[in-house]
Amino acid sequence: MSHLSFSDWIEHAFSHEVGVHGNAWFFDMDAPWWDPAPGVAVDYLTRLFAEPLPALQWFNDAQIAQGLTYLMNTSASGDSGWLYCRDVPAAERQRCVEAIADLFEQIFALRAAPVLSHIDEPGGNALNIPCYMWFDVMPSVALADDPDRDRLHRAMLVTMERILALENIACQEAALHGLGHWAAAYPGKVTETIEVYLHADTGRRADLSAYARAARCGCVQ
Repeated sequence: MSHLSFSDWIEHAFSHEVGVHGNAWFFDMDAPWWDPAPGVAVDYLTRLFAEPLPALQWFNDAQIAQGLTYLMNTSASGDSGWLYCRDVPAAERQRCVEAIADLFEQIFALRAAPVLSHIDEPGGNALNIPCYMWFDVMPSVALADDPDRDRLHRAMLVTMERILALENIACQEAALHGLGHWAAAYPGKVTETIEVYLHADTGRRADLSAYARAARCGCVQ
């Protein structure tokens, strides 16, 4: 499917039932698949991330988790190339990257359980794993030959920094997870961001501080 209105696209991605057993609907051999022009995809994703509550108000946590996995987890949908397509202006791709922080603030911060996934802490809900794994599994935002690569990557680092400031420890953990994977490429910015976080400790859990120190040197999985 390549021509869907925004509302039809939301319905397509999020309205499916979530099975108790078996694979998600998008792994079915005959599952409908969204294959738009890259500019349309970036526009729709940006709109969803920036203002998720009106679009997702009719769906439960499990449906939201499943839909976000379908759209953003490369293990589910593959890397479609939308975000690194140079036919889409860099400013539009940057707005999409920046809007991820809004999604975290309005969905994950409020609805993911405040537990830590890297230690398999019990009590999580359907949104915790998509939250924790977001920056590990999301598509690439720029290829090596993209002249705007550093600009887009810097925007991603700032987005993770914004998410790190959210109160929900599940969001903090997600940001640290992402920063840990970016530490090798951007050691200065990652170190600076995590040092600020660690020095602002106001009774933070020891296991979360330990994870932050591990992320600082790229020692995350």
